Amino acid sequence: MINAERLLDTFLRYVQIDSESGHEKVMGETLVRDVKALGLEPITDKAGETFGSDGFNVFFRFPGTLPGDPFVLSAHMDTVVPGKGIRPFIEDGVIQSGPDTILGGDDKSGICGILEAITTILEKGLPHRTAEVVFSIGEEGGMRGAKAFDMGQLKSKRAFVLDSSGDVGKVIVGAPGQIKIFADVVGKRAHAGLAPEQGISAIQVAAKGIAKMNLLRIDEETTCNIGTIKAEYATNIVPDRVSLIAEVRSRNFDKLNAQAAHIKDCLQAACDEAGAKLEIELRTNYVSYKVDEESDTVKMVLDAAKRVGVKGFTTLGGGGSDANIFNRNGIEAVVLGTGMTKVHTTEETLKVENLNNIAELAFQLLTAE
Repeated sequence: MINAERLLDTFLRYVQIDSESGHEKVMGETLVRDVKALGLEPITDKAGETFGSDGFNVFFRFPGTLPGDPFVLSAHMDTVVPGKGIRPFIEDGVIQSGPDTILGGDDKSGICGILEAITTILEKGLPHRTAEVVFSIGEEGGMRGAKAFDMGQLKSKRAFVLDSSGDVGKVIVGAPGQIKIFADVVGKRAHAGLAPEQGISAIQVAAKGIAKMNLLRIDEETTCNIGTIKAEYATNIVPDRVSLIAEVRSRNFDKLNAQAAHIKDCLQAACDEAGAKLEIELRTNYVSYKVDEESDTVKMVLDAAKRVGVKGFTTLGGGGSDANIFNRNGIEAVVLGTGMTKVHTTEETLKVENLNNIAELAFQLLTAE
């Protein structure tokens, strides 16, 4: 039913618009123009000002003629780095980019799927459900656009977030929460050659704390990783400060907090033993969610997948998305696979077949009676 040639042209055009997180303005302006061209009224906000982006969220309503409660269709317009100068090409039905950039299917495949479904419905004058569409900024690195979005504008109680790797038909019904940990171990500076015993090595203290930590895979629901350790001193100086950045993820709220507390306790014990000081912040980026697999939200997607002719299945995710934010605000949300592979790498690809299927899936969700 969808126009595959138009869909592909739109996708290739969109991925060539630079929109790394924090620099989504041009992409947002493009979406505003394209939505207006459909005869719909996009609404923008000042979400970018909350985290230093030049962009804004784009929101619009697609009023329906079929009965049934409204629902949200959502995708994000920002990409990870390196996302400048993307030059896509197609080989054997697979869309890819050059070796120096990502492709940007994460998440412009979701945006294109939603817009193509709406465009098809409008041009054919088909009856459809009411949808509220949210294209967010700043999803990569903490869903900052969704956090700043005014959820009070929404009348929907369920959402479909088109933003996952894996073939179309994949439905993520649960995902972890995340706590970021920012810690500084503060020791005492001294001359390392003349009087090292007068110093307290922040590096040594931090190392002792880290050695006591349970890291990486904690259990089937929980992971923990230290991504940054920074201290730059001359070798003749006992270092008096080292900075660490770590994260904890878990689909269990209690385990999430317990693991974060474990990291803090290990560092604090090492500091207490050495006479050092700990400066630490535990920042909850997002909380976990779990949607009942028997819910109407999940059934709607699985039924739509069947009509598209793809296999629908549910699974649990390992990362956060705007769905975490929707769920936290009382809107039951699941994440849908759009077919992208090797996301966040320069080897990212997307099959044309999956691009077509995600648009067909959005079309089926909108036109189901």
